[in-house]
Amino acid sequence: MQTDSFQIRTMTEEEAELVCGWRYEAPYDVYGWMPWDEMKKLGIEFGDPELREQQYVTVYRNNVLHGFAQLFPLGGTTRLGIGMHPDLCGKGMGTEFVQAVAEEALKRIPGQEIDLEVLTWNQRAIKAYRKAGFTITDLYERMTPEGMKPFYCMVYQTPAE
Repeated sequence: MQTDSFQIRTMTEEEAELVCGWRYEAPYDVYGWMPWDEMKKLGIEFGDPELREQQYVTVYRNNVLHGFAQLFPLGGTTRLGIGMHPDLCGKGMGTEFVQAVAEEALKRIPGQEIDLEVLTWNQRAIKAYRKAGFTITDLYERMTPEGMKPFYCMVYQTPAE
């Protein structure tokens, strides 16, 4: 096993609390979470222990937390929600990071389509997703805390064996 490859683990409560403390610079600050105490009290997203165990993973490299992902079951598709540590965003490792998450999703449920949603303005993420093997398949608007916003749906194209 390569020491510099990403390792995927089930998200712990301690890791969930850490992720809630991450702060992104504008315009990426829309990807931040509410305070951990509120998420835990409301039992939403990874604040719900069952949901956290079933759907949320953390991504490490060399025993350093690089980010997290949600592997959300959606019929015959697994939808990815991806978050990289703010200090590591834009440093050139997003492609490898998202590939590791997509491959983990395929390992967990072989044969599933893997997709994700991304705000159309987030060209930094779109570039990394494309390099990782994702293709834009749809454009639509959906509600966000800031109102209706345009999103791309991107589908993972499994690398040829």
